[in-house]
Amino acid sequence: MKFTELELRPELLEAISYMGFENATPVQEKAIPIILNNDDIIACAQTGTGKTGAFVLPILNKLIGKKDTNVDTLIIVPTRELAIQIEQQVQGLSYFISVGSMAIYGGGDGKDWQIQKEALTKGVDIVVATPGKLISHLKLGYVNFKHVKHLVLDEADRMLDMGFIDDLKTIISHLPSDRQTLMFSATMPNNIKDLAKRIMNQPKEIAFAVSKPAAGVDQKMYMAHENQKIGVLTHILKERKNFDSIIVFTSSKMKVSEIVRSLRRAGFPSTGISSNLTQDMREEVLRGFRSKRIRILVATDVMSRGIDIKEINMVVNFDVPHDAEDYVHRVGRTARANTKGEAHTFISEKDMHKVRKIERLIETKFDKIAPPEALGAGPIWTEKSSSNSGNKGKKRHFNNKNKGPRKPQAKKQ
Repeated sequence: MKFTELELRPELLEAISYMGFENATPVQEKAIPIILNNDDIIACAQTGTGKTGAFVLPILNKLIGKKDTNVDTLIIVPTRELAIQIEQQVQGLSYFISVGSMAIYGGGDGKDWQIQKEALTKGVDIVVATPGKLISHLKLGYVNFKHVKHLVLDEADRMLDMGFIDDLKTIISHLPSDRQTLMFSATMPNNIKDLAKRIMNQPKEIAFAVSKPAAGVDQKMYMAHENQKIGVLTHILKERKNFDSIIVFTSSKMKVSEIVRSLRRAGFPSTGISSNLTQDMREEVLRGFRSKRIRILVATDVMSRGIDIKEINMVVNFDVPHDAEDYVHRVGRTARANTKGEAHTFISEKDMHKVRKIERLIETKFDKIAPPEALGAGPIWTEKSSSNSGNKGKKRHFNNKNKGPRKPQAKKQ
């Protein structure tokens, strides 16, 4: 469906055209009419489906001609990077209309705080905020959200995973009950459904299944003990000298630094990004990566959702993500817009059950590649599940050599 077929104002359509967009994505096609009709909505859609435009466009459409300076829309997001990105999209899409916006997030200095305070006290049309920093402003008593008409919770599942549920309840208590609430989430666990019941009014629901990685992604799985992973990574990098944009995902901030040091020692300049950096430093790293000044970026999952960086050649899962859906988000950073890309995942002994979940989710069985001979033998892949992964109450029989399940002996008659 073309944007011109949706009930959007000419000023907004001009901005959409100016930014080079013509066709709405499926989530935009479904969500925009519902939001324009002032209904609450729960949308289950993953990163990369155009969900930001799905809620920003209809809200901007409603704000055309707004006269007062009250805060009309509050968008809550889990990370600073996503807050910055959404606020930038608001600025781009509102180029031909008079709408003001402000991103509220931590990590800045006193000057940033004062700018945020001024926007919240004098009023701005759209506020995009992380929960923690917004709570800090609310506690000081000068924030007026009495006129908020739209509440958007983006990446709702991630916010609950990060422990923001109490902050969200506090923020929502400052909002009028007569508002439109829009919830966007990549997954829909029970805690999201419970939250929706408490804060929404007969929401319409739309859901898009977690899509498989793009056809242009060449996905490879390597069996590697923890002490072999750097060796496998450097082996791959030596064969991909023409790749100029590579993300390496790992499970912790501590491992980011360790991997960066190891890669630099091996002759591969790289840079890490995590919450240990100040906001200014993180933004500088992202600018360097976008501009290709930084070739290899080592990151935690803060990068796997909601960060729009195009033309990434390769994604490496140094550690298998905990949730199968996160694998799709990570791999989805490459092979965008019909391009080609590679995704390499390292599987240690403790990660096999996670890979089985990934294979079930995306309905794909991967060949498991052994590490280079010089690194020695890697873990041996097994299809069996542990007794703690969905087999409670079922007895399993193993032979002495642990080569896999054996058949129970037939009972004697």
